[in-house]
Amino acid sequence: MKLTTNMRIQNNCQNSQIFSEYLLKIGDGQEAITENGKIRLSNEFCMICPTLENLINQVYPVITLNMQNIQWIQELTILTPLNEKVREINFTLQEKVPTAARTYYSIDKCLNDEEATRYPVEFLNSLDPSCIPLHRLVLKAGCPIMLLRNPDPPKLCNGSRLIVKALHAQIIEATTLTGPFEGEHVLIPRIPLLPTDLPFSFQRLQFSLRLAFAIIINKAQGQSRRVTGLDLTDECFSLGQL
Repeated sequence: MKLTTNMRIQNNCQNSQIFSEYLLKIGDGQEAITENGKIRLSNEFCMICPTLENLINQVYPVITLNMQNIQWIQELTILTPLNEKVREINFTLQEKVPTAARTYYSIDKCLNDEEATRYPVEFLNSLDPSCIPLHRLVLKAGCPIMLLRNPDPPKLCNGSRLIVKALHAQIIEATTLTGPFEGEHVLIPRIPLLPTDLPFSFQRLQFSLRLAFAIIINKAQGQSRRVTGLDLTDECFSLGQL
């Protein structure tokens, strides 16, 4: 079996065709590189922003005036390779949102009593595995979020994008932004989460979500946006990620 059709350019968009051919040239080693071995992105299919703040302002212009427009938020996103930069961008953008913030702290505990003395609660609180939310989760109404688990498939799945409507002590009200359930009102509870990439077992009770003004490139697979910002301060891991 051999793939012969690039489904990403079926909309006959000229820029999509240019980008497809550009990626093939990179993959075949035909694209020119700079003195330090880097590939310079072409201005034919993107606009180069000199700073991260400039990129944020280009993708989310006048955010204080547009936050009430759900469709506006739905069509925008910033992509970057690493979770650390995703957190930085999300924090910067949420600070611009004029609504009041609410902070949710997780309840962390070791599942093995013998390990509890070696891994105190303060240490568990400081951990930030990629597959679970932060111990200290700060949210504002009107901000986009992304789920990290499948609490109610197919309506609520890992990667589902929503917008916060109201913040309560034990529940978060949100509206789905994408997919067949777009526009539906949902309730998100705290759930127990077990990270699998640590040498010991611990549980975090928290809302299984993160802010989603920006997301990592891998989470964006199969999605489309009207405007997408790409932060390449940290390099892509592979051609496939680009």
